[in-house]
Amino acid sequence: MRARRTIPRLIAACLGAGLTAGALLPVTPAAAADPEQGRAEAANLAVGKPIEASSTTQNYYAKNANDNSTSTYWESTNNPSTLTVKLGAKADLTSVGVQLNPDPAWSRRAQNIEVLGRAESADTFRSIKARAEYTFDPVVNRNAVTIPVSGRYADIQLKIHSNSSGYGGQVAEFQVNGTPAPNPDLTVSALSWSPASPTESDPITVKATVRNIGSAAAAATTVNANLGGTVAGNTPVPALDAGGSAVVDIPVGKRAQGSYPVSALVDPNDTVAEQNNDNNSRTATDQLTVGRALGPDLEVTGITSNPNSPAVGTNVTFAVKVHNRGTSAVSSGSVTRLTVGDTTLNGTAPTIGAGETATVNLPGSWTAASGGATLTATADATNTVTETNETNNVFARSMVVGRGAAVPYVEYEAEDARFEGTLLETDAKRTFGHTNFATESSGRKSVRLNSIGQYVEFTSTNASNSIVVRNSIPDAPSGGGQEKTLSLYADGKFVRKLALSSKHSWLYGTTDEPESLTNRPGGDARRLFDESHALLQQTYPAGTKFRLQRDAGDDAAFYIVDLIDLEQVAPAAQKPSECTSITEYGAVPGDGIDDTAAIQKAVTADQNGDIACVWIPAGQWRQEQKILTDDPLNRGTHNQVGIRDVTVRGAGMWHSQLYTLTPPHEAGGINHPHEGNFGFDIDHNTQISDIAIFGSGTIRGGDGNHEGGVGLNGRFGKDTKISNVWIEHANVGAWVGRDYSNVPELWGPGESLEFSGMRIRNTYADGINFTNGTRNSTVYNSSFRNTGDDALAVWANKHVKDTSVDVAHDNAFRNNTVQLPWRANGIAVYGGYGNKIENNLVYDTMNYPGIMLATDHDPLPFSGQTLIANNGLYRTGGAFWHEDQEFGAITLFAQGPDIPGVTIRDTDIHDSTYDGIQFKTGGGTMPDVKITGVTISKSNNGSGILAMSGARGSATLSNVKITGSRDGDISIEPGSQFVINGSAASKSRQGQ
Repeated sequence: MRARRTIPRLIAACLGAGLTAGALLPVTPAAAADPEQGRAEAANLAVGKPIEASSTTQNYYAKNANDNSTSTYWESTNNPSTLTVKLGAKADLTSVGVQLNPDPAWSRRAQNIEVLGRAESADTFRSIKARAEYTFDPVVNRNAVTIPVSGRYADIQLKIHSNSSGYGGQVAEFQVNGTPAPNPDLTVSALSWSPASPTESDPITVKATVRNIGSAAAAATTVNANLGGTVAGNTPVPALDAGGSAVVDIPVGKRAQGSYPVSALVDPNDTVAEQNNDNNSRTATDQLTVGRALGPDLEVTGITSNPNSPAVGTNVTFAVKVHNRGTSAVSSGSVTRLTVGDTTLNGTAPTIGAGETATVNLPGSWTAASGGATLTATADATNTVTETNETNNVFARSMVVGRGAAVPYVEYEAEDARFEGTLLETDAKRTFGHTNFATESSGRKSVRLNSIGQYVEFTSTNASNSIVVRNSIPDAPSGGGQEKTLSLYADGKFVRKLALSSKHSWLYGTTDEPESLTNRPGGDARRLFDESHALLQQTYPAGTKFRLQRDAGDDAAFYIVDLIDLEQVAPAAQKPSECTSITEYGAVPGDGIDDTAAIQKAVTADQNGDIACVWIPAGQWRQEQKILTDDPLNRGTHNQVGIRDVTVRGAGMWHSQLYTLTPPHEAGGINHPHEGNFGFDIDHNTQISDIAIFGSGTIRGGDGNHEGGVGLNGRFGKDTKISNVWIEHANVGAWVGRDYSNVPELWGPGESLEFSGMRIRNTYADGINFTNGTRNSTVYNSSFRNTGDDALAVWANKHVKDTSVDVAHDNAFRNNTVQLPWRANGIAVYGGYGNKIENNLVYDTMNYPGIMLATDHDPLPFSGQTLIANNGLYRTGGAFWHEDQEFGAITLFAQGPDIPGVTIRDTDIHDSTYDGIQFKTGGGTMPDVKITGVTISKSNNGSGILAMSGARGSATLSNVKITGSRDGDISIEPGSQFVINGSAASKSRQGQ
C-alpha cells in the first residue's frame, strides 16, 4: 500500500508514537543480518541543500527528500534512478542515511542502493559504497538505514537499482552526515560609495569590503555592484587568506537623478567553492541618491512621422520632440538628428528653456522600405552643448512598414562580419537533429571560435546601448549546462565580459518526439543555441566597431557566434502616478530573495479594487510561483483560477525583469504541473506591459515529464492586452485557453485579445497559441526566435463547451517576424474559420513549414475562409519524422477533415529546403485553393508547387512566378487526385 492513500493512518501513527506529524524519526539499529544498517548520526549536512533527481513521479519531487520531514518523499518513474544532493562545498563524511516514512502503511521493502561521491574539483562521480540490498521495515528499523561512508566530497548521489515494492526509487529523507571540511566563505561586510552625494555629472564608485570568514584561503574572484537591482559594474577581488579582507572599488559610471538601492554580490559566477553560498550579498541600509547637476540637459522624448503608418515606397517626414530637463536654457542652434535605414536627417533646435519642450521639424524625407524600420533621434548630435548628462540624448522607436515586425534592434549576422575563426555552413538538405550547428543558425551559417584571439568583428549601423548574442557553447560533461564568458570590445577598447550559458540548450536523443528528448549527454543533440544579453554602460554611436573575441579566461571548449542584435534601449520609465509599486508590499530588487508574495499581494489588491495599477519598477525581481487568484473552493488538484481586471506595468522589458531560478519540475506547489512556477495565469481583462519574464525551463517533457512552464496562460477572457513583454526559457510563451473541464463554471474563451511588441525567445514549445475557441484576437508587430514548436498557432480544439459555437475564428497574425523554430512551424492554423496570416516574415525553420494549415491534432473542422497574404518565407520547410517526411515552405495537410476556402496571395517564397507550396497526402480534400501573385524561387530539393500522390482537391493559379526549382515548377505525383489550374499550369511536369 502506498502512503499517499493512507494519510490519516500516517498522522495517527506519528501522534501515537509521541511525535508531531512530519517529524524526522530516529533510526533504530538494523537487523543483525545486515551490519551496514544502524543508527543515523545527528550531523546532517544535506537539509535544504540543492537536490535533483534523474526522474520524478507526479508531484513527488526531489526536494521532498531533504526537507527534514518524512511525511513527504521523492519517487522516481523507474529504475535505475539517481538522487543527488549538492553540499556546496567539500565535507568529511561519516555516513549516509536513507529513510522512508515510518508508518506501517509503508510496508517492508528492499532497495538496492549504491552511493557515489564527487570531489569538489572533479567533473564526475565515483562509487564510494558498492551497491547492496538495504531492507526498510517499519517494525525492525522504522524504515531507516545508515550506510557508513568515508572521504571528502562536495556532492553525494544515491543510485537506486531496484525496489522490491515495484515502484521506482523512494526516499523520504536523504541524510549526508559529517563535518564541513576547511573551506573559504566570502561575504561583503561593508558598502559605501564615492562621492557620498553625487550629482548626475559625477562618475560614481561603489566601495565594497570583501571578507573571507571561512577556514581556508579563497582564490581570486570578482564582485558585482547592483544599482536598482541591475548589475552596474564588476571588479576583481584578490585571493584572500582565511580571515582576510580587501576593499575594492567598483566603477558604476554616471547615473540619472534619483534614488537607487545599492547591493554587492561577491563571486557572482560561483567560481569559489564556499562553506556557505547564501551570504555572498549585502544591501546597503541607505540608498544612493543622485542629485540634479546645474546646467542644461537635452533629451528626446518622442518621434512623430507623417504618415504615421506608411506604405512601402511612401515618402515619410519626421518631427522630433526635444526636452530640456536641466536647470538652465539652451540657445538655438543645436543639431537634432534622425537616422532611419541609410537616411540621415538633420534639423536645428530653437532656444529651449529649462523644463521646456520644443518640436523640431526635420527637412527632407525617407522612402519607406518593407519590413519596418528603427527610428533613432539624437539631441545635440554634434555635441555643441555642455550638458549635465551626456548619456540620455538618444531615443529610438520602431515603425511598421510592409512585412514583418518593426523590431527596435538591428541584427548582424556573424558570417557577414570580419572574423578569424571557422565558417560553418549547412549541407544541401539542412539536416537537423544530429548536432548540426549550421542548420540551426540564422541564414544557415555561423562562425566557430576555437582558440584564444579568434573573433567576430562588425561595424554598427545604429546607435546602441545593449547587445544580444545568439551563441552556442558546450554542455557540461554530465549535462546541466555551464557558464562561460566571451569578451566584448568597442573600437578596440575592452567593454566587458559577456556571460554565456548552455543551461537552457542541448537536448539529446534520436527521436523526433519532444517529450522523449533528454538533458543527459549522449549521442545526437539539438536545440544547440541560446542567447546572452546585456545593457551597456553607455551609448555607442553608429559606426562603432564591435568585436566579440575569445580572450584568456574565456575557456569554453568552443564558441559559436550566430548573430548579434544591437538596440538603443530607452531609459527606464518612471512610475505612473496612478500605480502602486510592488516595493510597497515588500519586494526588494536584486537581493536574490523570492518576491512572489509581494507581487501576488499587489495583484490581489488591484483585483480587489484597492489600488488602480501594479507597478514593477526597474530591477531584477525573483519570482518562484505563478501569479493567480486564490481558489477558496479548492476545485481540483491544482489551482486553475487566473487573475482578472488587473493592470501590471513595468519600466521597460530591459529594465523590469522577473526571473526564476528553480526548474518548474522542482518547484512544488505550482498551480498546474504543465504551467510552471513563473509568469501570470490570466482569466479576464488583464493588461500587462513593459516587463520581461525569464523562466528556468531546460526541457520539454523528457526526463520524467519535466516541462519548462508557461509564461502567460489561462482563459484570458475578453479585452486582455499584452504589450512589450519579453518571455524566454519557457515551455510556451503564451497559451491562450483552458479546456471546458477545467472549472466549467469559469468557462470563457479568449475574445478581442491583443498581443503586440512581444519578444519571445528560446522556448521548448509554442510561442503564442490561440486555442479553446479563441476568437477576434490578434498578435501584431512581435518577434519570435528559436521556438520549440509553432511560433504562432490557432488550434480550434474540441475541448470546449459547445463545439458548434466555440470554434476558433477571425484571429489574425499580422506583421510578425519568426526566426529559427527548432521544431514545427513558423505559423500554423489547425481548423476554424476567418483566420488570417498577413504581412509576416518567416526565416529558417529547421524541419517543418514556414506556414502550415492542417487538420492533425484533431481540431474542429475548417470552414469559411482562411487567408495567407503578403508574407515572406526564406529558407523554410525541412524533413522530419525520422527524416522520412519532407515539408514545403507552405504546406496544406488535410489529414482528416477537409481544408476549404484557402487563399494564398502576394507572397514571396525563397530558398526553400524542399517545395515552395506543398499539398500533402491526407484523408481530406483541399478544394479550390486560390494562389495569386506568388513568387517562388530556388526550391533546393523539391518543386515550386507539389501535389503529393495522396493529395485530393484543386488549386487555381494566377500571376504565379516559379524559378530555380530542382524538380520543376509544378509537380503532380502519380496517383494524385489534385488538379492545378491556371496560367502556370502549362509549366506543369506531370508525374515527376
